[in-house]
Amino acid sequence: MIVLKTRRELDLMREACRISANALKEAGKAVEPGVSTKEIDDVVRNYIRKQGASPSFLGYGGFPASACISVNNVVIHGIPSKKQILKSGDIVSVDVGAFIGGFHGDNAYTYACGDISKEARALLDATKESLYEGIKQAKAGNRIGDIGNAVQSYAEARSYSVVRDFVGHGVGAKLHEDPSVPNYGTPGRGVRLMPGMTIAIEPMITAGGYAVKVLDDDWTTVTADGSLAAHFEHTIAITPDGPVIMTIPD
Repeated sequence: MIVLKTRRELDLMREACRISANALKEAGKAVEPGVSTKEIDDVVRNYIRKQGASPSFLGYGGFPASACISVNNVVIHGIPSKKQILKSGDIVSVDVGAFIGGFHGDNAYTYACGDISKEARALLDATKESLYEGIKQAKAGNRIGDIGNAVQSYAEARSYSVVRDFVGHGVGAKLHEDPSVPNYGTPGRGVRLMPGMTIAIEPMITAGGYAVKVLDDDWTTVTADGSLAAHFEHTIAITPDGPVIMTIPD
């Protein structure tokens, strides 16, 4: 069931999204060679709690951390660890959610750690831009397929692959709501977008093939061919005046 938010509910949700965005920004500041992914997770958890909010991911489905931190060929759901020390050249995807006032915010960004290769930089730039191409299509009257096709067309035109096994989603009182928001699709197909819908658009793009596999911890999802992957995400509100990005940091 798709839940349309009232103006009051959108105002409450904006605060969750603001905290999520600020937590993600703080995480980005901590991405440096020699830092463990557990230290970055601590930054996220401490920031969210200081704002009076709760980390959306902590304990969600048994997930043991406040942020998903995914390095290089890890697409999503990387579990932070004291043993995983970042080095120059890594690309580090951080996915963060915060819950306050009855609503969640959800966003992700892939950061460069130190100096990264031209190939890695190109992947990050293309994935980020594919997100904004998708957002442009998040207009009332359009359909979910318009968003996915925009992401897919942009990425594949640059010889990248779009992960199929994981998709974006609705966001609201629950972290994951209807509808599903694939990063691929056919224009004019799928659920029609209506004012009051709030969705997470989150391209997961790889430098190789789109196949992925989940490791034995039942969370960490890697590219099947070992290629680099990037992940960017915003929570978007569908409004009569066009898409509004809610996960904007201060």
